[in-house]
Amino acid sequence: MSENNLQQLLDSAIKGLQEKKAVDIVSIDLRKIENSICKYFVICNGTSNTHVEGLANSTIDEIFNNCNEKPLYMDGFKNAEWILIDYADVIVHIFQKEKRELYQLETLWMDGIINKIEE
Repeated sequence: MSENNLQQLLDSAIKGLQEKKAVDIVSIDLRKIENSICKYFVICNGTSNTHVEGLANSTIDEIFNNCNEKPLYMDGFKNAEWILIDYADVIVHIFQKEKRELYQLETLWMDGIINKIEE
């Protein structure tokens, strides 16, 4: 994926989350970490199961509309406590607050460049 396409995918994921009022959005640039599983994580949380699912659907729609990309893999829609949407180079993690605090992905990947997104 070209840098322009990667940036467009990342921006579209963030826009999809912002449109539905995601809480505490961060992106983590993992490109300089050897053997990382992708180039970027996007992490946020929602306020309820319904909100988390709405954030995920908004993100999927925004990326498809802007980048014509479909997720390679998705998981977590059944209980909507942690939904993962995998686009290979960008992986979106949408949590309920308690699950985000439990798994602390920002801490696990703190060697990456963490960018807090303004709401």
